[in-house]
Order: sequence, then structure tokens, then C-alpha cells
Amino acid sequence: MSRPAFIVALTGGIGSGKSTVAELFLRRGIPTIDADEIAHSLTAPGGAALPAIVRQFGNDILDPTGAMDRAGMRQRVFDDFSSKAALEQILHPMIRNDIETAISAAHADKSAYVLLAIPLLFETMSYRGRAHRTLAVDCPVEMQRARVRERSKLSVAQIDQIIATQVSRSIRLQMADDVISNAGSVSQLESQVGVFHGRYLSQANE
Repeated sequence: MSRPAFIVALTGGIGSGKSTVAELFLRRGIPTIDADEIAHSLTAPGGAALPAIVRQFGNDILDPTGAMDRAGMRQRVFDDFSSKAALEQILHPMIRNDIETAISAAHADKSAYVLLAIPLLFETMSYRGRAHRTLAVDCPVEMQRARVRERSKLSVAQIDQIIATQVSRSIRLQMADDVISNAGSVSQLESQVGVFHGRYLSQANE
């Protein structure tokens, strides 16, 4: 009987640099599964989740391309908890199914371990028990705000609204098995990824 896939769950607050860290692991040959990318795919034009979303929220939740209007939905779920619960009831089972399919495929390809990027890992706890290790990407909140402002059109108030829905930096650091700092240079980040990569290779083979 083959051993189950060794899973490292990657998390961090908005703007912390999870995608950058995931890319550095990918360059080392480690498959990365991103829950946000799966959610984007499910809600893109023709996405599998769109029929149920339209039935629940109406056609006005679509943008001109036929995708889910993410900005509009973001504001709706902030304003109405029942809308948040309804959206999660649609999306979460589909995301879980796609994640499990991707994990199985990576394991079948004999990957040493799998990196699973879950932005709300500690908020929902859905995958904490699934992972062998949890890795949090950390940086000061001020740096998070600056990075999100640079890459998006969100206002400071909107960014702070998103940050407020996530666990605090201190709680995330307490809950994570491992922490990687993204407050310095790219070379410093690459060095840290190299160290953790070596550890996970060793732990996966124990």
C-alpha cells in the first residue's frame, strides 16, 4: 500500500506574498495547488459553479464577460452573512473536490510532497487536519496594505475590510507550524524557501 501524499498547507494574509512563495516551491519541482485559482476557474465564464450562483443570486451577479462579478460579490458577502454562507455552500464542495483530484494526480506522479495554498486555512480550519505541515507567509500589516494597493484598485478601507475578516497576524503566527518571512529581499525569501524545501523532503520520507 502506498503512503499518502505529504501535504504542506501554505497560508498568509492578503498581500503577504503567498503566490511568490508558491512559485519558488514550484521552481523546485513541487506541485502547487491554489484554492483561489480553483475558485477563479469555477466562477470564470463557463465555470462549473456559475449556474448555481446565478440561481442563488440572479443574473446581475455576472460581469460583462459572463464571469461572477467578484467585486460585487465581495461587497455583498461583507454586507450580508447569509449571502456569504450561501456562496460558500456552493463553492466549497466544488473546491474541495478539485483539490482532492489535484492531490491524487500529484501523488500519482510521485511528487515528494504537495504544496496546498489555502488563504483562509486558519479561518475555516477545513484543511488543517489534511496537512502534515502548515507554512505561514508573514509580513507587517503595513506592507500587506501597500502591496495590495499596488496590484489592485481597492481602497484602503476595502483592504482593511478584507484584513479584518482574516485571523490576526499574531494568531496566524501562533497557529502555523512553520513561518517564512516576506519582509525582506527576494534573495532572502528564496533562501528561506530552500531551507523549508529541504526540511519537507526529509519529513516526507520519514
